[in-house]
Amino acid sequence: MLRTTAATFLAIAVYSFFVLLFSPPPKSYYHSLFISNSLSDNVSISHHLYTLTRRPHVAGSEANAEAASYVLSTLSACNIKAHVVSYEVLLSYPDSRSLTLTPSPSEPPITFDLKQEIYEGDPYAAVAREVLPTFHAYARSGSVTGQVVYVNYGRVQDYETLKEMGVNVTGTVVLARYGKIYRGDIVMNAFDAGAIGALVYTDRKDYGGGGGDAKWFPDDKWMPPSGVQVGTVYNDSGDPTTPGWASTEGCERVSMDELESSGDVPLIPSLPISGADGETILRSIGGQTAKDDWQGSKDSPTYRVGPGPGVVGLDYKGKQVFATIQNVIGVIEGEEEPDRFVILGNHRDAWTFGAVDPNSGTATLLEVAQRLWKLQRKGWKPRRTIILCNWDAEEYGLVGSTEWVEENRELLSSRAVVYINVDSAVTGAGFRASATPQHDDLLKQAAQQVQDPDNSSQTIYEQWVRSGASPLIGRLGGAGSDYAAFLQHIGVPAANMQFGTGGYPVYHSMYDDYIWMETFGDPMFRRSVGVASVWGSVALRLADEEFLPFNYHSYAFEIQKLAEDLEKEVSGKGITFSPLFKSIEELAKAATKINSQKKEIKEAKGWTSMWRNDHNRVRELNDRLMMAERAFTDPDGLLRMPWYKHLIYAPSRHNAYGSTTFPGIDDAIDSAKNLNTAESWNLVQHEVWRVARAVRHASLVLNGDLT
Repeated sequence: MLRTTAATFLAIAVYSFFVLLFSPPPKSYYHSLFISNSLSDNVSISHHLYTLTRRPHVAGSEANAEAASYVLSTLSACNIKAHVVSYEVLLSYPDSRSLTLTPSPSEPPITFDLKQEIYEGDPYAAVAREVLPTFHAYARSGSVTGQVVYVNYGRVQDYETLKEMGVNVTGTVVLARYGKIYRGDIVMNAFDAGAIGALVYTDRKDYGGGGGDAKWFPDDKWMPPSGVQVGTVYNDSGDPTTPGWASTEGCERVSMDELESSGDVPLIPSLPISGADGETILRSIGGQTAKDDWQGSKDSPTYRVGPGPGVVGLDYKGKQVFATIQNVIGVIEGEEEPDRFVILGNHRDAWTFGAVDPNSGTATLLEVAQRLWKLQRKGWKPRRTIILCNWDAEEYGLVGSTEWVEENRELLSSRAVVYINVDSAVTGAGFRASATPQHDDLLKQAAQQVQDPDNSSQTIYEQWVRSGASPLIGRLGGAGSDYAAFLQHIGVPAANMQFGTGGYPVYHSMYDDYIWMETFGDPMFRRSVGVASVWGSVALRLADEEFLPFNYHSYAFEIQKLAEDLEKEVSGKGITFSPLFKSIEELAKAATKINSQKKEIKEAKGWTSMWRNDHNRVRELNDRLMMAERAFTDPDGLLRMPWYKHLIYAPSRHNAYGSTTFPGIDDAIDSAKNLNTAESWNLVQHEVWRVARAVRHASLVLNGDLT
């Protein structure tokens, strides 16, 4: 017996010696190397961005296909297996537009030229003609004439204010300014209020530097007076003709009549216009003076609400065409768990040149790919598979990513660990991130490892904390980028990050070009390097660590607080939140239990564990961490928005960009406040029960035991 024991320990010692002698460096070595100056390359990022933004490249265009080829060739040059996935989808382009204003019955009409002006010395003047005429994608074609009503940002509460003022919007053309909510909801809210058309302009107060002595691009970062923010007004995700399924060859499609009746495309014509044109129209509006917070910059005219006497004539004709879009997918196969996917994504298509949105993100994605290639050349191999995705047609309504997720729904639902998105990598100074709560600790730890590109004496995390952002980490309830299909449709944990603490003035205009980015957004492209470092660090830890670094305590803590806030909001209405609080308590206990199990397995690893197979225990625990997010989804989806399945995080019904926690409960409360019927309050209680069941299901997944 003693001889056997001695022989066993000798074998262990010999085995251990050879393991230590011939083992590759630990994964942490490669992770540190990834963020080192020896691997980062701001010059390469600058080159990628310059190449991608030489021409306007809207989805479906030849220029965007060329950009896809560039991404594909760059990934292939990094020894990454890359391919293109194409879909035939319905896209929308402008055919003709006209806008006239008759300031008063005694004045001649004014015809607007609706052009963004080329500035003196513009290096992109020769290709500016390739920029599409300003328009709203999927806008309704039509010709309308009516008096103008100024509606501030076009929110539901703005129409309530007008109603209190006695202003009737029915039969008018509304003038709204960009900001606060999604442009598609601006148009939808106008229709709901009875308007026959909508104009959306870029106000100097928000995008032009506040007026006065403010300069604009190219002399400063602000939007020029002729600048126009274009964009989609589609109120869903993916190809409008294939709601809920992929636009593959020969697939079923809904008819145009069915599409119009869905409520997802506007039923009145709309047009985006410049700040200069918006001010001209504002000068023609009389009636009551708008509230102080509805006014413009100091030297703007006094804003009045109307209606009239100014009358506008809006004529818009769009063309709907089926076009080919191209997602580029690169795969670095995992060595130990190839069937577990860590997915990074960014979109490529742009309304114009897209230097900020989205190609600062595309250039950063290619930087991450090149650094991973350098790690591979030094011997690194990921534990899990890393997938790099470059989406198409995001600007039209998250089309490319949605079609891919819908086509691969079952595989992704069972194998995707996480989706990490970067849309506009840099809009300015200051780091920010949003995520599902189990990523909070991981994001903070990654930011603590990376130097602040604007201040070498501190880390990105230190800058982030000192910025006073509240909350520090946002949530992904809005449908503003490609994480939506992953998180809100199939329940894959997700994160999103960028440099820039707010929007940027030339958003979706002709002036979002390489010169703006090089001059104002990221002068030395060091912020892009910083985003690449944090993005890649988070991905590497998720791809390489034996135990997934998820912490569901953060989830339980957050939704407890938010549920308490909602409970106060409906106090005295007979609504009980006790089933939800009970489920959240179970979630917190399950989070504690799985963390303890993780610790127990780690501590048990020692000499004797070499002869035990802990792989299955680790794998099973990681699967529970991965799958718990799926449990927050409901197959029926949200009321009136069934594509959105996530009951914790989803868009607000009146603002697709807005992040709503417990969206079903929140919308039901809004409805009940308006209707104030027993049935409407019963629906609130039903939604509370629905969320409680989902949270309990997540607890059961984390526990890993059948009832």
